[in-house]
Amino acid sequence: MTLAVLCAGAAKGLVAALEPAFTAETAVAIVGTFGAVGTLREALVAGAPCDVIVLTAALIDTLEKDGHVVPGSAAPLGTVRTGIAVRAGEPLPGIHNAAALRRTLLGASRLLFPDPQRATAGIHFVDVLRRLGIHDDVAPRCATFPNGATAMRALAEMRESGAVGCTQVTEINYTPGVALVGPLPAGFDLATVYTAAVCASVRDRALALRFVRMLGGAESRELRLRGGFEI
Repeated sequence: MTLAVLCAGAAKGLVAALEPAFTAETAVAIVGTFGAVGTLREALVAGAPCDVIVLTAALIDTLEKDGHVVPGSAAPLGTVRTGIAVRAGEPLPGIHNAAALRRTLLGASRLLFPDPQRATAGIHFVDVLRRLGIHDDVAPRCATFPNGATAMRALAEMRESGAVGCTQVTEINYTPGVALVGPLPAGFDLATVYTAAVCASVRDRALALRFVRMLGGAESRELRLRGGFEI
């Protein structure tokens, strides 16, 4: 038997880290699909197999009201901030206020970030660019990806220097080859609560609930904190 998990990219590292222990305890393998929250929501509503889903708290609430999530099964994982990243080993640019962030983004050789229509960080970052008044200036240097993990892997593999990435802090922390500069500064910051829940189409409710409790429970607390979740 397997456990089908639809999971936001921000929690991919957490799921991967907990999988060995879960499988050892239950003899059940996790089959994970990771990506932008909007894409995953669309997949669930369209009938994709799902036992456990991890999305933003707001989306989980909506899905529960619409009958796609088992009522009362949700467990919050913590809050994740949207942050700025560079390749590991490169100098960390200033992003401490609006002026510093604007200079850094204008000076970047490339800007890499997730889907600006379906990914939480991508949607927010485009809004930041517009609010800073630089969207049109940097548009030719922007590269978007299906999710934050893909964007960060691309950043890590870039040969040119000076590239800057933006996605959820957890995705930055879990990607080898990139370094977290820090969360977006006050006034441009975004803090998102992620939640795990059991899907209404679940095959084994007790098993799915067990994994949800593992994701949001005490046994994973230190792992979540190290990964960038704020609890």
